[in-house]
Amino acid sequence: MSKKILIFSTAYLPLVGGAEVAVREITQRLPNWQFDMITAKIHPGLAKFERIGNINIYRVGFGIEFDKFLLPFLGLLKAKKLEQKNHYNLTWSIMASYGGFLGLFFKRSYPEKPWLLTLQEGDPPKDILRKVGVFKRWFYQIFQKADYFQAISSFLYDWAMKMGAKSGEIVPNGVDLTKFSIFNSQFSNKKDEKIIITVSRLVKKNGVDDLIKAIAQLDVKLLILGKGPDESKLRKLAKDLKIEDKVIFLGHIEYNNLPKYYSMADIFVRPSLSEGLGNVFLEAMACGVPIIGTPVGGILDFLEDRKTGLFCQVNNPQDIAKKIKEILENNELRKSMVNNGLNLVKNKYSWDKISLKMEKIFKKL
Repeated sequence: MSKKILIFSTAYLPLVGGAEVAVREITQRLPNWQFDMITAKIHPGLAKFERIGNINIYRVGFGIEFDKFLLPFLGLLKAKKLEQKNHYNLTWSIMASYGGFLGLFFKRSYPEKPWLLTLQEGDPPKDILRKVGVFKRWFYQIFQKADYFQAISSFLYDWAMKMGAKSGEIVPNGVDLTKFSIFNSQFSNKKDEKIIITVSRLVKKNGVDDLIKAIAQLDVKLLILGKGPDESKLRKLAKDLKIEDKVIFLGHIEYNNLPKYYSMADIFVRPSLSEGLGNVFLEAMACGVPIIGTPVGGILDFLEDRKTGLFCQVNNPQDIAKKIKEILENNELRKSMVNNGLNLVKNKYSWDKISLKMEKIFKKL
C-alpha cells in the first residue's frame, strides 16, 4: 500500500515559482507515494479540485488574492476532512508562509502526525519577520514545532536553526536535465548581437534596476523575462536612460519555453539583493550559459567566483557592467565557467538525484 502525504502550499501550478516547480519535479518522480495538496484558490479560473501530475489538488477560497490569508483557516477544515478519509502518514508544508501556518494549526490538532517543513524563501529574513508583524510568535512556532525541515541552501538551513528548528538537512532544488540542456543552444554563436538575459520576478530584491543601469554602459541587448509590481518603474528607468531599444521586456514566459530563451543568451545575470537559492541560475548553467550573481544567500552554494561564474557587487551597476564585459572579452574564462557549471549541475542538481534524497526524508519521518 502506498504511503500518503498531505501537502500544504500557498500556491501551486499553473502559478509557477521555484517552490511550485520543485514540488512537481519531486512528486512526479515518486509514483509509489500518494500526494494530496491543499492550496489557496487565488484566481477565479482555477478549479476547486484537479489532478496535476502525481498530486490531487484541493483549492480553498473564493478565487481572490485574499485567499492566501484564509488558507490556514479554510485549509484546516479541509485538511481535517481529508485526514478522516485518508489517514496520512505525514504532512509537508512548502515554505514557512501561509502553508506553514496551516501546517502548524494541523500539527496542533494531530500532534502525533509527523510534519515536514521545506524552506524555499528568497526574501531577506528580516523583511519576512517584518511582514509577519503581530503573528511573529506563531511564525517562530512553525520552525519549532516541525518534526524535521529541509532547506534548499546553507543560508536557509542556518536561518531555520536560528529560528529554533529541531533538526533538518539541506536538499537543494534542481534542474530537469532533459529540458535544460546545452544541446538546446541552437542559437549560440550565430549572431553578432550580444544578448544578456535575466529571468526574474520584477521586484526590488532581484536587482533588475541595477542590471538596466549596467546595460546603459554596454553595447548589448537585455532580455527581461518575468512580470511583477516594479515593471512600470523599470520601463521608465530604461526610457530615462534612453536605452528602450536595448531593454526588451518579454513578460511571463511559460516554463517549458525557457530553454529556448536561455539558448539565445551570451550571459545570464541576476544581481540579487537576497536569494534563497536561485533555480534560474542552475537552469542557465545547464544550458551552457555563463552566470553572474551576487555573493548573497543561497547563491554561495553553487557560484564559485571565476570557476562556476562571476560575482558582482550588490547595488553596483558599474561592477555588473565590468563583469559582463570581462566574460564577453575573455573566451577562455567563459569556456571554463561553462564547463565547470555544466559538471556541477549534472553531479549535484539533477531532479532525479534530489527526488531520491527527498524520498529518504519521507521514509525517515
